[in-house]
Amino acid sequence: MSDQLYDVIIIGAGPAGLTAAIYAGRAELRTLLLERGFPGGQVLNTYEVDNYPGMPMLSGMELAAKMHEHASAYGIEMLTDEVIDLELGDPIKIVRTMSSEYRAKTVLFTAGAAWRKLGVPGEEELRGRGVSYCATCDGAFFRGKAVIVFGGGDTAVEDAIYLARFCKKVYLAHRRDALRAVKTLQNQAMGKENIEILWNTELREIHGQEQVESVILYDNQKKEERKLSIDGVFIAVGVDPNAGLLKGKVDTDSAGYIISDEDCQTSIPGVFAAGDVRRKRLRQIITAAADGAVAINGIQAYLAEKF
Repeated sequence: MSDQLYDVIIIGAGPAGLTAAIYAGRAELRTLLLERGFPGGQVLNTYEVDNYPGMPMLSGMELAAKMHEHASAYGIEMLTDEVIDLELGDPIKIVRTMSSEYRAKTVLFTAGAAWRKLGVPGEEELRGRGVSYCATCDGAFFRGKAVIVFGGGDTAVEDAIYLARFCKKVYLAHRRDALRAVKTLQNQAMGKENIEILWNTELREIHGQEQVESVILYDNQKKEERKLSIDGVFIAVGVDPNAGLLKGKVDTDSAGYIISDEDCQTSIPGVFAAGDVRRKRLRQIITAAADGAVAINGIQAYLAEKF
């Protein structure tokens, strides 16, 4: 076990974690940032970011590098290690990793979330080059083009409606013969002239060289395949929070997202959550970064009161 007692241990180095590290550094908190992979989180898989203020047309890797560089400038201790267990009940929290054990007065959990994938050929190869999991993030890149959305819930239908604002054609493909989205959303989608719903339709393959060019669709009623030329593929079949380490330890909603207050504090005093892993309406780079700042502000108030 490390002899150091940290003010805060941040778990996860995505936009929320890196922003929190910047604010913690500025506040001169004794901080440890733990990340099992490369700093940046899901941003690393984003081909182009065009909605982060003041930094237009950056690749996800470029934005992640800038955030990491900024946090590093404050001398934050950063380690590449995987957290395997947490003891959070006492005032001093214990964070166990694959290689060591650390103590802290507070813990900030910023492990993010992962888009559910369909696992079809071409999906991973063309991710960020026409394959997207976030219409509000990437939709503007497909202005005047034809796209297809896969899914039948609220998110998929909302994505189709959003994309219909600037795409010339939007296909909404669902593997069943009825959507799961609320009726008001269904009515909106069906009222859009440039939205076409493809019932009983599954995605089999995504084709393209440098960018998405076409998809192979399967009609599960007619038992037929067909090829559809397309510019973009939006997969909206759900998101899973990376909250397994906190399962049963803090309050979560029915989908597994961590419930936190306006300071990002969870149901356990001294344990905070920020970014895509916590319950919220909008999951974007900028909202994750905002959470990181808010969480450190809450942590400072907690430390001042308890220590």
